Amino acid sequence: MAISMMDKRGNTDMLITEKKQISTNEAIEKIKIENVNFYYGSHQALINVSMNIKSNQVTALIGPSGCGKSTFLRLLNRMNDIIPYAKMEGKISIGDCDIYDKTTDVVELRKRVGMVFQKPNPFPKSIYENIAFGPRIHGVKSKSALNDLVESSLKAAGLWNEVKDRIHNNAMGLSGGQQQRLCIARVLAVNPDVVLMDEPCSALDPISTSRIEDLMNELKTQYTIVIVTHNMQQAARVSEETGFFLNGEMIEFAKSEIIFTDPRDKRTEDYITGRFG
Repeated sequence: MAISMMDKRGNTDMLITEKKQISTNEAIEKIKIENVNFYYGSHQALINVSMNIKSNQVTALIGPSGCGKSTFLRLLNRMNDIIPYAKMEGKISIGDCDIYDKTTDVVELRKRVGMVFQKPNPFPKSIYENIAFGPRIHGVKSKSALNDLVESSLKAAGLWNEVKDRIHNNAMGLSGGQQQRLCIARVLAVNPDVVLMDEPCSALDPISTSRIEDLMNELKTQYTIVIVTHNMQQAARVSEETGFFLNGEMIEFAKSEIIFTDPRDKRTEDYITGRFG
């Protein structure tokens, strides 16, 4: 599948405000997490998490329910900011930019770091309007430019051939798998650097799941992808590196082939082999 999105390296948008500017080229080098602790009020949900996420690959986060992996994922585009009494300590950088610096433009950050959720959540609008909504918010007004973005985004998400004759129909009429690919296309339409996926296949049938996995393999040539999944087989299939969370701690982070065939920590081995979780 050819991805016909505009060249991201030619994009001149900035990740943060004028006080601390950083180019897109620098922003997509990697995500660096240093000694991160996170609290919901008095409850500590993440404990001293450190890792580096490489660009242009799929990084999977696994672990039992309630272990902190989704909380961690939401830190990468500051979605936890809206939770009362939540507090983050430590540092998270995209390129050389501390995304929790007070000068960071959070709206622009969430454009650069898009998110796909567990349950497909298309807007109750047409397929076209679902894709065009984000670019309009960010200043794209030209009808021809919007048309091109809608087509290229749907092609990148592997959906164009299935919907090109009905793009003005309501998106709620699509199947679950198509809706999830539409949500991916909606994220791609604003030209992000990083795509976060929180259990993107958990509500889908096996055929739709396979399509999403194939899509991740295509998209990683253009984007840095971080996926949370309970499905260890999926993590092994799609990712280059995997992190194992347990009780808020990053127990082990390594190449996926090591995590799934020769883990270094006994707790990782116990989880992978089904002794708990």
